[in-house]
Amino acid sequence: MSFDWKALVKSIAPAIGTALGGPLGGIAGLALTKALGMPEDAAKDDNTLSAAVQGASPDQLLALKKADQDFAVQMQKLGFENIEALEAIAAGDRANAREREIKTQDWTPKILGMAITLGFFGLLYFLLRHEPPTGSRDILNIMLGSLGSAWIGVVTYYFGSSAGSARKTELMSAKSQG
Repeated sequence: MSFDWKALVKSIAPAIGTALGGPLGGIAGLALTKALGMPEDAAKDDNTLSAAVQGASPDQLLALKKADQDFAVQMQKLGFENIEALEAIAAGDRANAREREIKTQDWTPKILGMAITLGFFGLLYFLLRHEPPTGSRDILNIMLGSLGSAWIGVVTYYFGSSAGSARKTELMSAKSQG
């Protein structure tokens, strides 16, 4: 299974991690790359970000925590009061996409979802059954990681995000205690 770098970012830097999956993903990606000492254009490549997060040093993780605090302040200045507001935007974005699909009866998301699922599990099955050619091993691993990330998106689109729900429950619990 591929490394879920976005879940790791969300556990270390909740504001940045939450924003990565929504319409503010570009701003969050820039905050992430800056904290990890990477060039800004690295924010556009999930594989580069995954490798950077996975190999982050303790100092970089500390910088990421600081960047998350700065990002949360920046979002408040822009009118986003807290992580719940960012999650609500992301949830609304998913709801609008689902509503559009229902209204238009568009088969494209279903076909893409099925193709991604078949591709992911088909490639996984192939790699478990056959020794990949030496020259193709890296590209097959990259493809498996990309399909795994895309498959997570498909599952989140059709079944919701239990991670987001768990985080929301955690925040509501903290509010009621505080």
